[in-house]
Amino acid sequence: MDDTTPAIKARGLVKHYGETRAVDGVDLDIPRGIVFGLLGPNGAGKTTIIRMLATLVTPDSGSAEVLGHDLRDGDAVRSVVSLTGQFASVDEDLTGSENLILLCRLRGFARARARERSAQLLAAFGLEEAAARQVKTYSGGMRRRIDIAASIVVTPEVLFLDEPTTGLDPRSRNQVWSIIRALVAAGTTVLLTTQYLDEADQLADQIAVIEHGKVIALGTSGELKASVGSGSLTVRLVNAEDRPAALELLARELDIDVETSTDPVALVARGVQPDAAAAALGELARVGIATSDFAHGQPSLDEVFLALTGRPTSSSDDHSHAEVPA
Repeated sequence: MDDTTPAIKARGLVKHYGETRAVDGVDLDIPRGIVFGLLGPNGAGKTTIIRMLATLVTPDSGSAEVLGHDLRDGDAVRSVVSLTGQFASVDEDLTGSENLILLCRLRGFARARARERSAQLLAAFGLEEAAARQVKTYSGGMRRRIDIAASIVVTPEVLFLDEPTTGLDPRSRNQVWSIIRALVAAGTTVLLTTQYLDEADQLADQIAVIEHGKVIALGTSGELKASVGSGSLTVRLVNAEDRPAALELLARELDIDVETSTDPVALVARGVQPDAAAAALGELARVGIATSDFAHGQPSLDEVFLALTGRPTSSSDDHSHAEVPA
């Protein structure tokens, strides 16, 4: 296969569930060797897209190729992909080691090689000490790691990860992020679905924002942020008693709403151009309102999503039943 063959090419993918159009004409062009993020709230259609590309459900219309293999050739597609869904895919009554050995044997490994590969994966995923424990005794983070390990018994060329860090604590999320980066460094293409903006920001080389089954924006994190056109101004005051006057002044000078927070000396204005931010800060200094710190930065992905959809990515979707769990 030519190295220039894209990992995934999709045109006009459509999927209905009853009267709900869960995926509505999705086009994708995903190069090899990157993390591609599908970002959107629950019910946006992310899982359904993954399930179609993994040949678990058949599109109602449209076409797609995975590493040059048409979705209609399910055996060929499944030979080069692996999927870690939203829910545990291993047997919780078996130990971590037993699960991996079983999967190795099912993939045709000899007994000795299966034990060797299981030990390699347990070591790579930091699960050596838990190898002899039943998976049902694992923490949430450990379960996600054993799930991903199970997905790469034979290292796939394309790995689908459907919300792999949902419900994990920050330490466990960072561990999963490290695993994903290592897989991509070794040549695997990862298609990642997430509703966590910071996860897409940290991991994805390219991002497609999904809303009601459609791709509503596409680009790198930086390109999506630049598309909003302006950033946030955060100001911290020396004296908390100056905050009402500072809020009034900034709102007047910037001609936008200014937000307070639980920090009694902080103010935030969103959608501020750099020259306007500089002028407003100068006016604060002119009237004698002292600042201890200020920052003007690119919009966050949260602000991008809000600008594109009119709501934050964490809000529930009216068509949440359109997502079918993997």
